[in-house]
Amino acid sequence: MSRVVQRPLLAFALALAAVGALSIMDAVMKHLVLALGVFAVSVWRSLINLAFASALYLPRHGAWPTRATLRLHVARALLTTVMALLFFWGIARVPLAQAIALTFIAPLIALLLAAVTLDERIGPRSIIGSLLAFLGVLTIFLGQATTDLGSDALWGSAAILGSAICYAINIVMMRQQAMAAGPREINFFQNVVVAAVWLGAVGVMGAPAWPAGQVGWLVVAAMLSTSGMLLFAFAYARAEASYLAVTEYSAFLWAAALGWLVFQEPVSNYTLAGVVLIIAGCLVAARAEARIPGEVEVAT
Repeated sequence: MSRVVQRPLLAFALALAAVGALSIMDAVMKHLVLALGVFAVSVWRSLINLAFASALYLPRHGAWPTRATLRLHVARALLTTVMALLFFWGIARVPLAQAIALTFIAPLIALLLAAVTLDERIGPRSIIGSLLAFLGVLTIFLGQATTDLGSDALWGSAAILGSAICYAINIVMMRQQAMAAGPREINFFQNVVVAAVWLGAVGVMGAPAWPAGQVGWLVVAAMLSTSGMLLFAFAYARAEASYLAVTEYSAFLWAAALGWLVFQEPVSNYTLAGVVLIIAGCLVAARAEARIPGEVEVAT
């Protein structure tokens, strides 16, 4: 264990960078799911992720984690497996910007969960920032709702909302995990469990075909996933979950841009108005004062 200085603004910047990396990964994953199907993509990406995580952790790993920490690793890994499956299945059926907008219920749920489970005080700026950003999401969704996307999109939206609930729990668990283990350990054990789950599924459903022509994109997706996970681990060791949760709203900026550039999904005036509110919400939350002391003890 070591003492880590709590640096909220640095943590906020790291969390924003993590959201950016994972948002680009979402666009890559949408392409891969459309090309290969969600099962094949999940299996192959989990194996590549595990290879990256092993290379980062195994050569310099320290003591084996405690039983309590292992339980936390396994619990969060199982949660993220369900979360990712629902989300990636959904984004193949819903425009990327709308999909991300639906997930923005997660930070608001996370604020409440952080107060209950982590004894964090929800500061007024965090509340105002979250509500302002969520108002931006509602503005965007109002515009998206005027477009008839069909019944398939309805099921896709339901899957994404289920993923958002999982992600709200995940946000709180990231803070707990970051206090108990270092970033490389978190990344390694999460990928071990996720890969084990998908290999178990292969035993039931059969091995997916070799992803001819898509290996490079699978590697890119795995690299972005690993980068985002490590950045989040660093960030959540240096600031409270309730303070950092609002950074999730910045994902819409990435989704709108990538949806337009890569998938030719149009950006409406509703979207532009929502983006202004989201940016304002992030700026308000970033100026919030963290309640936690200057240093806290975390695992490294």
